[in-house]
Amino acid sequence: MPDLSNWNILIIDDEPDNIGVLELVFKFHKAKVRVAESGEDGIASMEEEMPTLLLADIQMPTMSGYELLKKVRDNEKWRHIPVIAVTALAMSGDNERILSHGFDGYIPKPVSAMTIADEVQAILDARKS
Repeated sequence: MPDLSNWNILIIDDEPDNIGVLELVFKFHKAKVRVAESGEDGIASMEEEMPTLLLADIQMPTMSGYELLKKVRDNEKWRHIPVIAVTALAMSGDNERILSHGFDGYIPKPVSAMTIADEVQAILDARKS
């Protein structure tokens, strides 16, 4: 079981069921987990405390995951933070389109509670190399 106790994850998603699964899995792995239900709330949460990782939905009302990513990348103090899209967009070409916007990784929904921590770790490891 991976030890994620040094992770400070901010989950930004408007669907409570998706948030619940991600929060449960990462807390089980000892990560610190915070939740925001909109892009605006996510930005406010980042102002209060810097996360080490963002998991963001793409399709959210008022501020999409793409708009959120742009705000993160445009901010000098946040641009180093890995941002992984966790999204229901899982049609052919969605992965490439999402990554082309600058996300560090892509995980389609529904996520697997058994593999999500390993998937995120693999994306972060690939980002380092």
